[in-house]
This record gives sequence, structure tokens and C-alpha cells, in this order.
Amino acid sequence: MISPRELARIVLAEPFQPFRIHTASGRTFDVRHPEFVQVGRSVMTIYTPPEGNPDGPERWERLSYMLIESLAQLDVSVSPNSE
Repeated sequence: MISPRELARIVLAEPFQPFRIHTASGRTFDVRHPEFVQVGRSVMTIYTPPEGNPDGPERWERLSYMLIESLAQLDVSVSPNSE
């Protein structure tokens, strides 16, 4: 289990580092932007943007901290600026 304080520290870090949440049930959630997660007292709310279809459904999931098994930093490749 991760504490709300620890999760808030990760979400508010400068610069923000995208991360993946692994749950005890095997589900994963990618948090690619700090505004996609809301830290509460006993649960967090995670926003998942629609994939592939910008007009597709948005999803908000509530997740208890007790169900979080681990967090892992996402490898985000940055494309070089082409001039």
C-alpha cells in the first residue's frame, strides 16, 4: 500500500515523471500527466483519456490505496527537435 502523502509527493514532483500503477488484481494504470490523477484521503481518482479516437469515452476510475501493489516510472522517449 502507498500512502496518500507519498503519492502526492510523486504527483507534485518537479519535473513530473510519468508512472504506472500496478494493483493487486493485476490491473495497471498509466499516469502520464499530473492533472490525470486526484489524490484523496483513502482513494485516488485516475483519468484515462480515450485511446485512438479523440471523441471516444473518457474514463474516471477510483482506486483504493490498499489495492496498489507498486509504482513504476514509465520510460517516456523524447523525440529530438528537428530543425
